[in-house]
Amino acid sequence: MLCFRKRLLSLYINNAKEITNIRNYCKNKEGKSSPLKDLLNDSASFQDLNVGNIEQQWATLPYLEGTAIRKQGESFKKEKHDARETSIILFPGQGSQYVGMTKDLMKFPIVQDLFELASYILKYDLKKLCLEGPKEKLDQTKYAQPAIMVASLAAIERLKEERPNAIDKCVATAGFSLGEITALVFAGALEFEKALRLVQIRGEAMQMACETYEGGMASVFLAPDSKLSYCLKKARQWAVDRGDPLPECKIANYLNPGCKVIAGSISALDYVEKNYKEFNLKKVKRLPVSGAFHTQLMRPAVQPFKEALDSLKISQPIVTVYSNVDGKRYNSAEHIKKQLPHQIVKPVKWEQLLHVVYERRADDYFPQSFECGPGQSLKAMLQKVNAKAWSHCFCIEA
Repeated sequence: MLCFRKRLLSLYINNAKEITNIRNYCKNKEGKSSPLKDLLNDSASFQDLNVGNIEQQWATLPYLEGTAIRKQGESFKKEKHDARETSIILFPGQGSQYVGMTKDLMKFPIVQDLFELASYILKYDLKKLCLEGPKEKLDQTKYAQPAIMVASLAAIERLKEERPNAIDKCVATAGFSLGEITALVFAGALEFEKALRLVQIRGEAMQMACETYEGGMASVFLAPDSKLSYCLKKARQWAVDRGDPLPECKIANYLNPGCKVIAGSISALDYVEKNYKEFNLKKVKRLPVSGAFHTQLMRPAVQPFKEALDSLKISQPIVTVYSNVDGKRYNSAEHIKKQLPHQIVKPVKWEQLLHVVYERRADDYFPQSFECGPGQSLKAMLQKVNAKAWSHCFCIEA
């Protein structure tokens, strides 16, 4: 061990002497440049590779000649558009239909062709049903859904004539329940003919589910201290105690902060109607429908719809489309095929969707919005959620 330490100390002393000699050699006592300093000054750099007209082929630059050097963050910057020059198009859902809709749109030749093609696909006179009724037939789910979809697309033809820039500058679209399929047709994700057949199957399947187990829906108007969740829990328990085989009662549509639509079995809705004041609910209004849409009572309709959807080719939307299931945008054609069947049994999160679509900073402008289809229900909902966006919303009625 002692010999090893002596050897290590000897190496250290010799190295120290060599370092000292190099330092002394580099010193310029007479004002002359040292050889080491000249070596460093004469070494190659990327700036002196091409001297005069002599091109040095052996040199390799780290970047191609003429490459613009940029900061990392610049690659993530997006061009910002003036929101006032963009548009958002919304489509209504079931419940907006009425006898006489599309009467003012028949002056457009394309609308006439649209209804002729729809009647050929559906195997009944859709134009006559929309214009003349009877109302009892038009209100049936299997007839109302195709009628609303075609009427909404007819309103798009009117928008094209009156405000063509609204179509060209559209950056996003969404539809309420059934209207989501209309939005997918508008965005180019689904072909009209196949989408109409899909809607027909959807309507027939949901009509069958309504006839299999009777349910209902009701609008509930809320106060700041309302206890809606507790009320729905008590209503479900009431239905269980009455022997209801499917004691469902839940929020089916999130419309705005002061209004929700609930759906479920008849016994559960009866409980809510009779006891709403106990839970500080302002008002309960039963809707004229025969089914509990967007609840588990619609489960029998999911599989027929899913099989029909799986047989279709879905393309990537050319504009952003938002989903009712979670209020977020669809990110791919595969996402549409996976998510859309859930919409039948999941609540429509329209209020949440509007918050996502119209999220802006306080000093930002809002795009123009167009509700295309029968009625003005979506514009009314928007007023309760975002008054600034509502002030730039227009109805193109069917």
